[in-house]
Amino acid sequence: MIKEEASRLGFLFSGISKAQFLEEEASHLENWLKQDYHGEMSYMGNHFDKRLDPRKLVPGSKSVISLAYNYYPEEIPLDPESPKIARYAYGEDYHHVVKDQIYLLMEFIQENIGKVEGRIFIDSAPVMERTWAEKSGLGWIGKNTLLIHKKSGSYFFLGEIILDLELIPDSPMEDHCGTCTRCIDACPTGAILDSQILDARKCISYLTIELKNEIPHEFHDKMDNWVFGCDICQEVCPWNRFSLTHTNPLLKPKTEMLGMSPKDWKDITQDIFDRLFAKSPLTRTGFPRLKQNLEILEKNSKPWN
Repeated sequence: MIKEEASRLGFLFSGISKAQFLEEEASHLENWLKQDYHGEMSYMGNHFDKRLDPRKLVPGSKSVISLAYNYYPEEIPLDPESPKIARYAYGEDYHHVVKDQIYLLMEFIQENIGKVEGRIFIDSAPVMERTWAEKSGLGWIGKNTLLIHKKSGSYFFLGEIILDLELIPDSPMEDHCGTCTRCIDACPTGAILDSQILDARKCISYLTIELKNEIPHEFHDKMDNWVFGCDICQEVCPWNRFSLTHTNPLLKPKTEMLGMSPKDWKDITQDIFDRLFAKSPLTRTGFPRLKQNLEILEKNSKPWN
């Protein structure tokens, strides 16, 4: 019943796992942090115990409902020479768009099952989202560290409901990456060190969004014209040939943004930024940082005419 309602609300997939301590992931996370692969994302080391045990995050919890929400866009920018932004940032901020749907699912559970206590999450707390989604059968964690589903690729958001309701857990999906290394080979900065090991300090998404200081000079000529985020490891993934376009108008890009030329990006002002990207994930970096990223691209990417 819960899964049927999740589908009706627009979720691509839903699955269930038992709320318990993530023993195997604990050592992996600890080693990753010790290598400083998280860079300036100090929050990754915060609340270590809660990150690994949902019962500490939500006392009394028994189940984790994992949800996948498609964001693959039909539209693409018209000028291939223009600076690129990650597809997930084309429309309004997914934190709000998807969370609203998860709240509706939680309300449905409480109305149809009874008094159920729990919390809703979408990239907003110390939750190992991809791990829970993998355990819930929503896909497998690929070599690029993203969750991949063999029927829908990897262009989807993840969210969770951690609740005190005992539910029958699903089984994990088999890993279908095989010997493929396209994501590792395609990464221009060498951020994917090995299967499921990412050095975030080299990742273009980290460099253009999370990094507070200027992008190190060694990466300036490797940005591949990305100004906010990066989709390279998804673009080369064979499983994304099965991605279907989403249907939520809130996640669609503004027509003006799709039509921007390199010169339009170069001449962008605070007012234009505020109009084009209001409610967008780009507001996280802000206009000054976007301009800084654009200046690096102008000097090191393909000539802007």
